[in-house]
Amino acid sequence: MVDRLNHSGWTGTAAGHAQARIQFLGTELQSAKQELDLVSKALAKAAEQFAQAQAHLVYALDDAKTAKLNVAPDGTITWDKEPTSANYAGAGAETTAIAISNRITAALNEAAHADQEISARLNHFASNASNGTGLDAATIAKDLAAQTGREQVPPAGTDPAGVKKWWDGLTDTEQQKFIQDHPDQIGNLDGVPAIARDKANRINLQRGKQDLQRQFDGLGPEPKKYLNVADTNGGPVENPDYTVWKKKHDDLEDKLKGVKSIEARLIAKVDDDHPPTFLLGFDTNGHGHAIIAANNPDTADNVSTYVPGTGARVGGSLHSDIERSDLMVAAANKANKKAGDPSTTSSITWVGYDAPQSIIPEAADDKYAKNAEDKLHRFENGLHATHQGKIANNTILAHSYGTTTVGYTMRDKGLPVDNVVLIASPGAGVEHAKDLGIDPSRVYAAQSEGDSIGWADAADPKGMAKNIRDYYAEIWGVGSYYTGVDANGVHVGGIDTDNHMIHGRQTTVPEFGAHILPTNPKGDHSDYWNDDSPTLPAMGEVIAGKPVS
Repeated sequence: MVDRLNHSGWTGTAAGHAQARIQFLGTELQSAKQELDLVSKALAKAAEQFAQAQAHLVYALDDAKTAKLNVAPDGTITWDKEPTSANYAGAGAETTAIAISNRITAALNEAAHADQEISARLNHFASNASNGTGLDAATIAKDLAAQTGREQVPPAGTDPAGVKKWWDGLTDTEQQKFIQDHPDQIGNLDGVPAIARDKANRINLQRGKQDLQRQFDGLGPEPKKYLNVADTNGGPVENPDYTVWKKKHDDLEDKLKGVKSIEARLIAKVDDDHPPTFLLGFDTNGHGHAIIAANNPDTADNVSTYVPGTGARVGGSLHSDIERSDLMVAAANKANKKAGDPSTTSSITWVGYDAPQSIIPEAADDKYAKNAEDKLHRFENGLHATHQGKIANNTILAHSYGTTTVGYTMRDKGLPVDNVVLIASPGAGVEHAKDLGIDPSRVYAAQSEGDSIGWADAADPKGMAKNIRDYYAEIWGVGSYYTGVDANGVHVGGIDTDNHMIHGRQTTVPEFGAHILPTNPKGDHSDYWNDDSPTLPAMGEVIAGKPVS
């Protein structure tokens, strides 16, 4: 009709009104068509969800029949307990009955969720139809956007609170479909609950392992290491093909080692030393990334994130970093038990950033810390978005260069944590604990006298000269003396121990203002988690929210 009018040659006031009205009606009809398409999709999705719930129920009932269990219409399960009877269900009938009852309940809950979802959506469309908004282009645009949201994963970098809202708006079936179809996105998306991320990342882990193994097997035989020529000094010349092959070989071998470490922890028997494990992130990009939680951070009362430093990757010492989370959970549990507190604890090993892989020159560069800021900030906010209720005590704990990463993030982005623990820090990018954006009394630091991190002196000439002066002042007993700090913050008496590291003021000097944790004086850079270390129980007390003894 619009085309007919436009080509009719009819002009004038009446023609103008008629054409405007017909065009308006065309727009309304197009909106109505789009709205009805959405109704159709909603009904089709509901039918699929009901069919899946029904299938789950039927499978449970079939298994019950096979196990000689009787399921009543109200879901009650009974069985023949007489061993001499032909219908005897066996000694393990009760355990089987409980498992099948749980499956029946899950199927019914699945159907109820689908019913609530389709009811809500149809009520929305019916309301649009009755009040006329269903013919409005702006309303249709919102409905189409909502539908798109149900079909697409939010892009990486989306605010975790928005991701959680999106996830909660999906049905169980839709959530499972996203996990199966897009595990790489769901598994690494902050704002998705821990259980779902774990399911997705276990898929990612196996796919990543297969891909790494395929690349490793495809490397071919090791090329000849040296060419049949000599350099200007008469020495051997390394074959470029060997150099490339060796680099790829070692990288793939290292990552496969890391994957095996993760696998071993995921399948370890759960006991006091090995809490349930959740894989919250995994990929093999670059040096690889992995986020592993000991206990579910969405349900634990106290949640701690551990950020390792130089060398952190999928491979290397990843197994040791994972063990440290287990040790910190155990230490927190001991602190809680001592206080008669039944609170639970989750400790997360966060290798979610590209850490420096060498002390010189990479660990001297702060670009790794700067590049990690958004990732760490988003992850910590994601923990709060997915936690069931408020986290009672939230701690960020870091070691070595990890403290630089944490310090930079707290300084530039802020982190929603109650405590920060800086272990063996080469500097956190700030001059004072208060610059981290939380109460300085909740900032803790530790550095053993025997820790080689003490060699990470300041790179700027002024700081380096100050360190050298203080070093010799301490050895010879001369220099600037002080007995404390006066009201104006000026040192009076004694030797000035203020010291600057490569990435800022040393976190254990009085001028930094942190609460100092006890250490083993002879301990080296990685000994803070050893059995004889007084730092480990102190870390546990901080994580558990208990006074440090």
